[in-house]
Amino acid sequence: MAAVAIVGSYLSPYVRKVLVCLEMKGVEYEIDPIVPFYGNDDFGRLSPLRRVPLLLRDDFAVSDSTVICEYIEETFGYPSLLPADAADRARSRWLEEYADSRLGEVMIWHLFNQVVIKRFVWHEPPDEAVLERAREQEIPEVLDYLEAQVPAAGFLFGAIGIADIAIASFFRNATLAGYNVDAARWPRAAAFVTRVLELPAFQTLLPFEQITLKTPPAELRGALATAGARLAPTSFGSPAPRRGVMSID
Repeated sequence: MAAVAIVGSYLSPYVRKVLVCLEMKGVEYEIDPIVPFYGNDDFGRLSPLRRVPLLLRDDFAVSDSTVICEYIEETFGYPSLLPADAADRARSRWLEEYADSRLGEVMIWHLFNQVVIKRFVWHEPPDEAVLERAREQEIPEVLDYLEAQVPAAGFLFGAIGIADIAIASFFRNATLAGYNVDAARWPRAAAFVTRVLELPAFQTLLPFEQITLKTPPAELRGALATAGARLAPTSFGSPAPRRGVMSID
């Protein structure tokens, strides 16, 4: 029996962050890979903002990727994904928050949402003005900042940690939406993202992400099971999408 269950799509960077942490720590897990916005009433009861990921363990349930990763860190321990020094831990938490908030806003809602989610979930065309602003202004601003933060080699605090995982998770979605970092303009950031995404924990998830990207929701569980995903026996999925309770751009 798996130690924990995670509810959420392989394509969510927030779900990806949690799954990579579990992979890094060798924790057995199963996943209910509901398509974004396809959660049922029980999902809404356990995740009142109707957002993924949601972690389930026995009679315990908690949502929000940062909270979940902290729970995983405190529960499963080795290897630690936070640096030992207090100042480094604070900076690690800041960079994770920067990824979850600013990269989430730009890479997910202004890029991936426009290119992928609006088309395949809501059957709506992208907002070209939002896309242009993201590609020409917002993503370059993000990369300018990260270029000054990430190391020329290795990871942010020596060993791989949650800040590295959080940042790279959003760039996977950018790639899936057709955006690749210009290595000539941002060499450190481009090399850093490549290094992190090449880790086995990320590579293990990639086939399931590719299946999720191209498979209709009604066929997704079967396709993932055939590919070897460790699926939860029951699902919080619903037959039709419902928007979250928080507004987005």
